[in-house]
Parts: sequence; structure tokens; C-alpha cells
Amino acid sequence: MRASFNVGDKAVYPARGVAEVVGMETKTIGEHAIDCYHLQVCGSGLKIIVPVHKAKENGMRPVADKGALDQLYSLLRDHDVPADRQTWNRRHRAFMEKIRTGSLFEVGEVYRDLALLRLSKNLSHGERQMLNTAKELLVKEVAVVRGKSEDAVESELESFFQN
Repeated sequence: MRASFNVGDKAVYPARGVAEVVGMETKTIGEHAIDCYHLQVCGSGLKIIVPVHKAKENGMRPVADKGALDQLYSLLRDHDVPADRQTWNRRHRAFMEKIRTGSLFEVGEVYRDLALLRLSKNLSHGERQMLNTAKELLVKEVAVVRGKSEDAVESELESFFQN
């Protein structure tokens, strides 16, 4: 399978956020040669090795473009969402599945829904952690795309949910 990313490219890895492709290598496992990306997650420095043929299946994708950011901002501005009446553990499971997809819009939905829920009630410890995870993932990607500081992007995202 042909590599979609080159060394120096930025990519998004699900539940980890923006990472830079810092290297590529061919590993031999048994009798098979497998091409792999070496990723370094921006911010945390976490290193991930992803087989090229599994990258798309695992949810690895290019960082969003400006058009996708416009769609994300529309999603965040839409506060007319039905109240979530699920139990906290079902909501937690559903939100974690969305975060694991790595989709900008799924993560944006988690952030929006929890930020709106935070306005009406105190969030549990797990919900606060999930809100912070979703916010962190969005902030890092938006900051890379827009060339802004993470603090400026975080303030911008939080402004969508201030009374």
C-alpha cells in the first residue's frame, strides 16, 4: 500500500490528536515487510508506530482544512440540541466512542454537548475529564490549521458557551 503521508506531514491520530510524521521504516515481521509511520504526538511527545496499510483503518487522517473548521464552528454554534436523557454511563460510553473515531465533528459534538450540559448541571469527574479531552483534541488541531496559539484557540472555543 502506498503511503499517504510523508515525513514532516501533520496528521490526526484518533484519541491522541495532532501528530507529526517523524519517520518511516520498513519492518520485517516473519516473512512480511511492513511499511510503518513513526508519529510523534504534538504536545505530549508520545511516539506511535502505525503500519501504513492500517493507518486509514485505525482512523489516521490529514488535519482539517479551513472549510472543515467552518463546519466545526457551525456545529459549536448550534445550541439547539435535544437534552440528553441517557444515564451518565451510557452517555460516557457514547462520547468515548465518538472521541475514538478521531473525527473532528464527532469530537466537536462531544465538546459541544458536554459544554452545554455544564451550563445546566455540575459534571461528574469523568464528564469533566472527557470535556477536557475533547477540548484538547480540538484546540490542538484548530491551532495547527489556523496558525494560532493554543491559548487563543481555547478562548475562542470557550466563548461559544458563555452566557
